Amino acid sequence: MAGDGDKIPHGKLCWLRNSPAARRLRLSHAEERITGRGGESAPQSRGGIGGLLVGSWELLLLMAFVTQHQIQKGSSDYFLTSGDKIRFFFEKGVLDERGDFLIPKEKSISKIGHALHAYDPVFKQITHSSKVQELGRKLGLERPVVVQSMYIFKQPGIGGEVTPHQDATFLHTEPLGRILGFWIALEDATPENGCLWFIPGSHTSGITRRMVRAASGTSTCVEFVGSEPAYDNSQFIPLPIRKGGLILIHGEVVHKSELNSSESSRHAFTFHVMEAKDTSWSKENWLQPTPELPFPSLYT
Repeated sequence: MAGDGDKIPHGKLCWLRNSPAARRLRLSHAEERITGRGGESAPQSRGGIGGLLVGSWELLLLMAFVTQHQIQKGSSDYFLTSGDKIRFFFEKGVLDERGDFLIPKEKSISKIGHALHAYDPVFKQITHSSKVQELGRKLGLERPVVVQSMYIFKQPGIGGEVTPHQDATFLHTEPLGRILGFWIALEDATPENGCLWFIPGSHTSGITRRMVRAASGTSTCVEFVGSEPAYDNSQFIPLPIRKGGLILIHGEVVHKSELNSSESSRHAFTFHVMEAKDTSWSKENWLQPTPELPFPSLYT
């Protein structure tokens, strides 16, 4: 789906515009288009930071198209080329085979990523705020660069489980220990709505598994190399946090979050930085800098 301005095939777009989901969207929302770089429908700050224009019917129209490709084929390229764009990802099972929403449309989205820090003015300001830069300097970061950012919704009732993992599995560097996550709670995060859980001290044991880009021509876009250890659930401790709080996540600490089975969402904005001084970013990582968006400095 990437390339050529990420245009939607005309026939598919016409079908979507005439689908019941599109008709419902047109009835309840203005027909507007807010566009970001390269034709991507970009979230803007309007009506509260959590809104992200999920109510825009054209945005949801694009989202419906994307989900169909995720259900079928074509999601690989959409994911692999999302590092320098603002794109939309969904909870499982939110559309039927015809593209109709099975749940309210505003509850269907799982996350938005992965370049909010570069192309959305609100999240760019948050990422490069004076407080964040001051914290980076206090932590001794000399040349931190921002590699990705995400808005995570953790929808009530269906917000999916995130299994135990280490961020360095997906964002690998040589040497290790150069990735740091900033996780900002936009709503209260509790054990009931899916707060983060950590294994204390697990950042000292390195990693045993990596996610790398699969060879071209294979049926999947990424593959795992190495083995994932079996974690003892009794070792995890929850880290509930109030709205506005910040959690710093070491790249090798083991963490997870449970299914959100509550009636409350758990919105968060998160971004990852890499200490670029004397560090090599793996060319096998799914996420790669591009000529259009080299990893920008955290410091401005």
